[in-house]
Amino acid sequence: SQSEQQILSSKLECVQNIKDRVLVEAKCTESNLVTPFPLKGSGAKTQTQSSLKLLQMEAETLYKKEDSEDLYVTSMLYEREQTEREVTGGEVTELVWKLCLAHSASFETADLFMTLVFALRHLSLEALKALWQRSSFKCRDNWQPLIDALPSCATEACVVLMKEIITSGEVEEDKVEYFFWSFSFIPKPTTGMIESLAPLLKSLGASQSCFLGVTALLHRFCSAYNSCDDVPAVQSVVKTLGKFLGGNCTVQDAEGLSQMQLVLKAIGNAGLAAASLAPVLSLCASLKSNPIEIRLAAIQAFRRIPCPVRVSDLLPAGD
Repeated sequence: SQSEQQILSSKLECVQNIKDRVLVEAKCTESNLVTPFPLKGSGAKTQTQSSLKLLQMEAETLYKKEDSEDLYVTSMLYEREQTEREVTGGEVTELVWKLCLAHSASFETADLFMTLVFALRHLSLEALKALWQRSSFKCRDNWQPLIDALPSCATEACVVLMKEIITSGEVEEDKVEYFFWSFSFIPKPTTGMIESLAPLLKSLGASQSCFLGVTALLHRFCSAYNSCDDVPAVQSVVKTLGKFLGGNCTVQDAEGLSQMQLVLKAIGNAGLAAASLAPVLSLCASLKSNPIEIRLAAIQAFRRIPCPVRVSDLLPAGD
């Protein structure tokens, strides 16, 4: 529109000189004009000139075979050289103190934090509990390094400790949400993790991130192990989800509607683990007295359930 003005005008011009497919010279001129005032021509202008010249070329260096003996192909995932000795709880406590004293935006802090994460993976649950008692303090800037490092640990001991921290109410709600979302990214879930987290779904007022985080972990577990529906911990979570459905997903008020939608989304998250709930989901979807939001959510809950379970007589046809 006419009321809009172009406050900044920039221009860049470069001239390149190439010989034998090699860039030997480049000259660039960059200008910036800032006109914050409506009067034409008023403002501030900067102009920068740069020149780049090729001075010399060196012959290609061929590496000898013995020079590459220590090289290997790996993925881009973070890794850390294995140390011969195990770290102690006292050493990890000292790491937390060092993190508190280090400047928050320094390379030292990043390296110390990585070291802390990898060190946590070597500690038992008992050692982690003792560490929490010693190192649950906040730094000057209200930062708790241990709280931020635990979700990246991804061991069973770390998950059990996070669960105990959640139930104790010792940390703020945003950190609890951070814990729950981290469960979705645990690469190798264990039955112990599921056993520890299952009771959280039964607690009053369990949050959305609780339902979705735990069921996402359940899905990853069942994607890696055969016959996961025979695992008692998995059965416990599915049984809890099934109780929320009440047989046909009937709801009484707006709050019940919101809760039922969350449970159905969690079942969709769980996927293969929740295959036994397919008949109930079908009933929820076909019951015309249910709100349309519930019926659609029940159909969407089939998204990760294998096709052999989703046979034609389970899902309503043309309804």
